[in-house]
Amino acid sequence: MGKPVENRVSGNIEPQSAQYRCVGIGVGPANLSLASLLHGRAETPNLFLDQKERFGWHDNQQIPGASLQVSLLKDLVILSDPTNGFSFLSYLHEQGKIYHFINAQYDAVPRREFRNYLEWASRRNENIVFGEKVVAVEFDDARDTFVVHTGRRTVTAENICVGVGTTSWVPEHARDKLGDTQFHVSDFIDGKRPGLAGKRIAVVGGGQSGAEAFLDLISRAPQELPRRVTWISRRGNYFPIDDSPFTNEYYTPSYSEYFAGVDRAVRESLNSRHVLSSDGISESTLREIYQRCYEHRFIEGTQDLLALLPNRGVTDVSGNESGGWTIEMGHNDRPGVVEYVDVDTIVWATGFRPASTEFLAPIESRLEREGDEYRIDRDFAVQWDGPRDRLIFMQNAARGQRGLADPNLSLTAWRSRRILDRLLGVGSDEQLPSFVEWSAKPPVDDLDAL
Repeated sequence: MGKPVENRVSGNIEPQSAQYRCVGIGVGPANLSLASLLHGRAETPNLFLDQKERFGWHDNQQIPGASLQVSLLKDLVILSDPTNGFSFLSYLHEQGKIYHFINAQYDAVPRREFRNYLEWASRRNENIVFGEKVVAVEFDDARDTFVVHTGRRTVTAENICVGVGTTSWVPEHARDKLGDTQFHVSDFIDGKRPGLAGKRIAVVGGGQSGAEAFLDLISRAPQELPRRVTWISRRGNYFPIDDSPFTNEYYTPSYSEYFAGVDRAVRESLNSRHVLSSDGISESTLREIYQRCYEHRFIEGTQDLLALLPNRGVTDVSGNESGGWTIEMGHNDRPGVVEYVDVDTIVWATGFRPASTEFLAPIESRLEREGDEYRIDRDFAVQWDGPRDRLIFMQNAARGQRGLADPNLSLTAWRSRRILDRLLGVGSDEQLPSFVEWSAKPPVDDLDAL
């Protein structure tokens, strides 16, 4: 133990912990991947902190029947270290169910099973601590070290890695109305899902989360069905995810490197054009929804149960005389035309935004920005005015600089390996490049000069 230091946030005098090579802030899949790759490396003491009392991963959005949209090989470690003991296959084997999983012949991993795998990985790693919130990060120039203040103690680190993930987002006109009858889909399971029988429900959002909520609502037993379910989406239709081989090249290290090297305006355009490669709806989900629609209309005769309203943007929400809500919508193809629908409950499946990093406030002025993001280098380290060997890594926080794959599970293990290599001062063997030549070749004259 070192000498006592003052916690500048609380004013308390606290014992100084041994300095860590890396302190991670947040324990979602991103930092959990790095913690798994660091585990067992005595030469690299590390600590990962999360304010939650226990591990969680979209727990209130784990709708029965939902499955991952990525391969089971895109777990915490396999794509960077296939022999690592924190792999999904290691989890299945340790739990004694690997043969059962194989025999189940899942087309895709059940999302709740993957969540259980992540929790397993967090439990077996003694360097992960839950129930400890990081309130401030400072940099002590005299000692050349980061000082991390939590609600319990102060620790020091040569490097920090921020992986606080995302938080739910709803439109501004809904934020002061959230509660039991308006809520984000991330709260769908939290006591709200069972109480919707006989109600008029609107699901707003045309991505996978909205599709799963809509499917769940229209798939219930007759006595548990809502009165009516309306699915509203800004998109022109309910579009499938593009999961074809060449589209999946967007989720490889070589494309991430290419993406990082083009101009910002080009990157913004690429993310917009390719959004359905990450935010489309699984074809199996769409097929099941269509089948439910067929059954309700033509077999059960419940023709008034559902309404599909794509190509519309919600412009306002207001309370009405019946105690419910009136949704105001504009039609994308009919400017000036306004539509209304009355409902009892609204489920907002409107996505997520990066979570707050207010704990970086003491050093915020020293960090470079690029739009809403911190500017990072090729190893996901923030560019700042501090020592070059003292690094602030950002996980899952560079969609604008690294593309749609950045918040996706696809490159989690690769990104963590890149960070680990920078911490250790080594270079790992890269996988073979893409079949696709993304970058333009230099002119012949330039080649001759080389």
